[in-house]
Amino acid sequence: MDQLIRRLKNESEYLGGGIIKADSIINHQLDPDLTEEMGAEFARLFKESGVSGITRILTAEVSGIAPALTTARSFGVPMVFARKKKPKTMKEELFTSSAPSRTKDENVTLHVSSKYLKSDDRIIIIDDFLATGHTIEALASIVSKSGAMLCGVGCVIEKVFEKGRNRLDSLGVPVITLARVDVSSEDKISIY
Repeated sequence: MDQLIRRLKNESEYLGGGIIKADSIINHQLDPDLTEEMGAEFARLFKESGVSGITRILTAEVSGIAPALTTARSFGVPMVFARKKKPKTMKEELFTSSAPSRTKDENVTLHVSSKYLKSDDRIIIIDDFLATGHTIEALASIVSKSGAMLCGVGCVIEKVFEKGRNRLDSLGVPVITLARVDVSSEDKISIY
């Protein structure tokens, strides 16, 4: 995705400690056209990878929602997002899993209603960043607990230096990222 990579080169900032600030692209402000392109590109790349029969797209709130929604639109399926706080309205059975959050400096428990993930679902997980892989693992655990089949993982930005992709190898599904960021030992970033 040339436009995404160009925007990241011009607008993102490395804050140190593994934190990439991409607020003007995905984490605070959204460009609707670019976000639509991301969803279409995820759909195209997954289809090229042989992924088919998708019935739902799953993400974690908050920053994964926009690219997950446009991906769901491209597939013509619903998008479900895992809640980070269980609201009082969630009285049905829940699938839950926890993951550490670097930006929040705490463990976050993700909750998905059993009404929205069924054992016959075929799921793609979409998120904003692939860093350590912990959030994706938590979402994959939720998919497993529901009995659904995980068919792929897509992330807008991969922090290559965090090696999260290695953690996801055991999932046995295609892992697709639209842009990659690496950091040198001198704290210089490269985006490709």
